[in-house]
Amino acid sequence: MRRVLAGVLACAFAISANASLAQDKPPLKLGGILDMSSLYADITGSGSETAAKMAVEDFGGTVLGRKVEIVVGDHLNKADLAANIARDMIDNQGVEMIFDVAASATALAAGEIAKARGKIIIFNGPGSIRLSNEACGPYTVHYVFDTFAQANVTGLAAVKSGLDTWFFLTADYAFGQDLEKDTSNVVVKSGGKVLGSVRHPINTSDFSSFLLQAQASKAKVIGLANAGGDTINAIKQGAEFGITKGGQKISPLLAFVTDIDSVGLETAQGLLLAEAFYWDLNDDSRAFSKRFMERVKRVPTSAQAGVYSSVTHYLKAVKAAGTTDAAAVMKVMKETPINDMFAKNGRIREDGRMVHDMYLFEVKKPSESKGRWDDYKLLATVPGDQAFQPLEASRCPLVKK
Repeated sequence: MRRVLAGVLACAFAISANASLAQDKPPLKLGGILDMSSLYADITGSGSETAAKMAVEDFGGTVLGRKVEIVVGDHLNKADLAANIARDMIDNQGVEMIFDVAASATALAAGEIAKARGKIIIFNGPGSIRLSNEACGPYTVHYVFDTFAQANVTGLAAVKSGLDTWFFLTADYAFGQDLEKDTSNVVVKSGGKVLGSVRHPINTSDFSSFLLQAQASKAKVIGLANAGGDTINAIKQGAEFGITKGGQKISPLLAFVTDIDSVGLETAQGLLLAEAFYWDLNDDSRAFSKRFMERVKRVPTSAQAGVYSSVTHYLKAVKAAGTTDAAAVMKVMKETPINDMFAKNGRIREDGRMVHDMYLFEVKKPSESKGRWDDYKLLATVPGDQAFQPLEASRCPLVKK
């Protein structure tokens, strides 16, 4: 009896010791470098932080016996600050993976820090094609959209419909420049013409001089190679100038549902745009978005939905790999298809591009909308291998040719 009791006590002690060891393990920290206070705050910002926390909660809160924590930093749309935050997160806070990064210039800067330290970085908010081309890395993932896909889906549809002359209003930084270049290539390749372009500083409040140049070009389409607050201001001021009433179309080459909500359907109706995700696309997207809205009081953008998906994919890979080692985790991430509310049969290629379907939408008329956030009509689903840059065209040095 004493031997039995001793055995029971030994087992109880072992279980208690293991539990104590698990509690003593350091947390697994994931770092979001976000725009919390500037023109991309609605697109990423606190919504991306919430999406990441939802992913952790839905996963169970722990992995490999370690509690998972989300830490965030506000980069203020400054590349040097984004690099400093990435450096501090990895070197001082023990962050194992960085997500979002919210703008292209900031992403390029933070990406170099993560690459130098051998850490995984997943881009959800940035769009520059450079992130999976010249700036690619072995542990870099470009998850949601890029300038090539945005141009390919929107530009091609516009030219096919007869909107074959273009003038660009371009945000003067990496993302805007790449978006103009990629869309121009699509327009010309499809038989259209580019009549000119003008570049504006990021976070511009007055677009009058730029819009007047675009109006004077007589181009059928004024392509907005910008994002966030810049896109919203350009569309609103374009309406005030009577550009669309004069027969020219304004095409936002990157717009989110939050942008359309800010502009309003009266002004935005009829716009063609490409998106990687829409809250009302299917049962899975609606279920996730309902839970998200309970916390954030607005529907998720594609970037925020991508944060949830990518954080979940990362945690699943850590569990499967049995380690947080970047090489082992990335191997699992690239081998495992992504099937969730964001993507069906998505896959991460060797250049870091996550390939998934893209969608062409038309903004509804006010009379067609059933209420706030009911903004889009689906025109086409573009398979990922048609939407994104072909691997054979990649400029990523990791791609074998």
